[in-house]
Amino acid sequence: MSGRRIFVGDVQGCLDPLRQLLHDVAFDASRDRLYATGDLVERGPDSLGVLRLLRELDAHCVLGNHDLRWLELGRIQDDGLARWLGSQPIIRELDDLVLVHAGLHPRWDDRRLSHLRAADVDFAVSVRHCDADGNRPASDWPPPGPPFRPWDDFYRLRRRVVFGHWARRGLERTERVVALDSGCVYGGPLSAWIAEDDRVVQVPGNSRDAGARAAH
Repeated sequence: MSGRRIFVGDVQGCLDPLRQLLHDVAFDASRDRLYATGDLVERGPDSLGVLRLLRELDAHCVLGNHDLRWLELGRIQDDGLARWLGSQPIIRELDDLVLVHAGLHPRWDDRRLSHLRAADVDFAVSVRHCDADGNRPASDWPPPGPPFRPWDDFYRLRRRVVFGHWARRGLERTERVVALDSGCVYGGPLSAWIAEDDRVVQVPGNSRDAGARAAH
């Protein structure tokens, strides 16, 4: 495919903003590839609708902590939809990018990314702060002091990482990372990053949840 790669931040069941975002980026399923940072389900009004749309568009997703919880609890009654979600990986590796829900351990090398251990999964779907050895604080809020810092402060691999999970951090682009969770389900925007243009597109999120705390 010769089209664009479009990465979408945490949707969390917000189907209408997702549809609007795909319209605004002029997504063409015959050319473009759609990627999602995980947490496709949970707090928004139509989690199953989000899953059906992403499956229909052959989206390339990674699993977030809320997706894993839904699968563990059997909350998706449509067996085909549950199988589709369960088939999504924890990490997706592209030639120039790595897609993960939350972050990567400071001690992981490129080989480890494709050979995750069971104990690695929780880190990949839930880390925000850690120290240089990958140890995590008891809580991420309020922000912990030294030696804990945002996980990407310790990231040293070659490929840029696209991730979500951190609504309080919001949209951020650096040479090493693209953070895409802008708190759509809490009333913030839903964000997409078009890799080939290095361009961000945002649409309004779920206004009915604007007063919610972006704790997760």
